[in-house]
Formats: sequence, C-alpha cells, structure tokens
Amino acid sequence: MTGLGKEHLRQASDALLRVEDLVVEYKTGRGDMFQAVAGVSFDIMPNETVAIVGESGCGKSTLAKGVMQLLTTKSGKVVLSGVEITGLGKEELRQVRPNMQMIFQDSIASLDPHMTVSQIVEQPLKVWGRGTDQERKEKIEDLLKSVNLDPDVVGNRKSTEFSGGQCQRISIARALALEPKLLVCDEPVSSLDVSIQAQILNIIREMKNRYGLSLLFISHDLAVVRRISDRIVVMYLGKICEVLTPDQSLSPAHHYTQALVLAVPMPDPTIRRQRAVLDGEPPSPMYPPTGCRFRTRCAAMTTICAEQEPQLREVSPGQFVACHHPIV
Repeated sequence: MTGLGKEHLRQASDALLRVEDLVVEYKTGRGDMFQAVAGVSFDIMPNETVAIVGESGCGKSTLAKGVMQLLTTKSGKVVLSGVEITGLGKEELRQVRPNMQMIFQDSIASLDPHMTVSQIVEQPLKVWGRGTDQERKEKIEDLLKSVNLDPDVVGNRKSTEFSGGQCQRISIARALALEPKLLVCDEPVSSLDVSIQAQILNIIREMKNRYGLSLLFISHDLAVVRRISDRIVVMYLGKICEVLTPDQSLSPAHHYTQALVLAVPMPDPTIRRQRAVLDGEPPSPMYPPTGCRFRTRCAAMTTICAEQEPQLREVSPGQFVACHHPIV
C-alpha cells in the first residue's frame, strides 16, 4: 500500500500548502535510521480542511511536525504561500511561523501551568510585539469569547484548574492569536470524551469560517475525520495509500481504507455488517515489506504486490489509490 506519485496534487499556484516527497527519519537506540515519513506529497487549498488518517504509528504526527519544521526533514519540500520553508535559516523560519500554528493532542501539557489563561493567550502577541496593552487585552477577550470561554471568569485562573476540553479551547484561542493562515491540529480531540469532542470540533469549524483558515487535521478516527474534512489522506507505515473525499470514504478503493471504514462503530446495535479482517500486526517501520507495504496484511495480495510499489492513480473523480488490485 505504500504509495508514490503526485497525480493527486492540484495546481501549485492555487495551494496554500504544498508538500512534495517529504521524508523524515528517526535514529534508533542502536544508531540505525528508519523513515517514519517516506516520500509523502499532498496539498491544501485556501479555506480547505485536509485530514490525515491512519493507525497509531503510521507517521501522521511526524508528518505534521515535519510540515511545521519542528523536526529536521531529510528531503522533500514544504511550500507555504509560495515560500519554500524547508532549508530556511532559523530567523527566516521564525518570520514564517506566525502564518502556521499548531494545536497539540495533550492540551493540558501544552499549556504553561504557571501562567494565567490571559497570559497564555497574550504570549504570542507579546513575543511578536503586536498591539498596545489595551489592544492586546481586547484581542484576548475576543479570542476567549470566540471559543466559548468567559474572559472575566477564566482570565486570571491557571490552566491546571480546567478540564481537558477547556484547556483545548484555550489552546485554540492561543493558536489563533497571531491570525495564522494554516492551523495544524494534531489529534486535538482524541483524549476527550465523545460529547466534548463534538464541542471542540464545532469550535474548530467555526474558527475556520470566522478567520478564513486552512486546516491540516490529524486523526486516527475516520468518523471524526468525516465530520470536519474536505479531503482525506489515508496513511499506512509512512506512505499514502488513498486520497478521497468524505463521501467517497463510504466506498473506498483501498483495502486498508475499507478496514478503517468497517472499524467505525455503528450507532444502531441491531445493524450487523461485515468486518474486514487484517492479518497480523503492522510491520516494523525499520524493516518495511518490499513493494506494497500493506501486502503482508492484505487478502488481495499477489506476486506483483511484493515486486512493485504501487503508484497513486485516479480511480474516480477526486479519488486516488495506490493499489495494484483496488476495490471496484
């Protein structure tokens, strides 16, 4: 299922973010190197939400950090608003950072426990010297209200006094302080209760529309991804296997995507459906299978799957799959 190719990429001049052939490597304790992200390409248009979905360990969060240049990338390029940010010097990269902000999975750990909520939200503005004291105060109040928090109630309290869902709202307010063009959401609701997840997703959608944001949304939950995304990129073992829309995810062309779809719980317990059976565990990313990386768990595997790596190709309008034997 490893996928190469760029047929799914759209006009470069139209994209807010364009990632091409990105490779991120990690060093093991023995000094060996392995690729957590192995030649991934995708793009995001203005005011579009692109979701990256896949099992834990497939490279989603590493990809997000590589896009943000929080990790050193081995090769490939990341272009934001026409500027290639891979390879920029520290100061040049710093000047780009206000245009892209990140919401982390662990909302509580991402907030300074010694600062008040107002100080947390104000910090990006102070670092960049944005506005007067009064202008910053008004901005903080507006941001907190926009995420359904009362600034008079929460402003002078510490983040340790709040729940995970409330801390995630504070994180969203802080991320929007500099009015970025791209918001990277790294599993922002995975550690929250289902009812709180819905609230946070609604806030993220509202902020997207209010501020004209583009979103890169990382998740392992296809049900969550369907609710918020315009385009879905499915990853397995550091590679892309399918690119499709939320509607197309109901009839995927890749066997791994189908397994993810059938793993989503049905709200009606009386409905019975077939479940896709995946053989074994995901292979080690240090020693990926030859050819298609999904072949060791795929019931449709044939000789060609071991010999040739599949290329991403369009199987229906807007749907691209890297598979020698796609589902038809």
